[in-house]
Amino acid sequence: MPLTGQHPFGTQITPESLQHDFAPLTTWEEKYRQLIMLGKKLPPLPSDERERAHEISGCENRLWLGWEQAENGQLHFFGESEGRIVRGLLAILLTGIEGKTREQLQNSSPLALFETLELRAQLSASRNQGLNALEAAVKKAAHSQP
Repeated sequence: MPLTGQHPFGTQITPESLQHDFAPLTTWEEKYRQLIMLGKKLPPLPSDERERAHEISGCENRLWLGWEQAENGQLHFFGESEGRIVRGLLAILLTGIEGKTREQLQNSSPLALFETLELRAQLSASRNQGLNALEAAVKKAAHSQP
């Protein structure tokens, strides 16, 4: 059975490829454009899949994050947002967490890639609050029963 909300993040688009893409960007405007481009690669969730996802509160824009466990024990995450920048932030999050096991997620920070790409310091307080809400949702998924 195919997984819900297939996307290229964490498979075709990797943390290493994002580091390569973000490394030459020196201004926030360039990084902002890159976030928007990443967000465009996030496919919209059909309404039935959106219903299975959890709406994340604490974000500027409406945001959904869902997950399911694949047969190999890895977690598959999917999501959507109405905001262009938030979609890009979600794409980065998905790149960093896709295909990890519950144990891997419990022992790491879901937001580590944001630090590596030097994005957190430049985000508004409300967007950082939204990232913190996403981090909490990922940790909840990692601790939930299969």
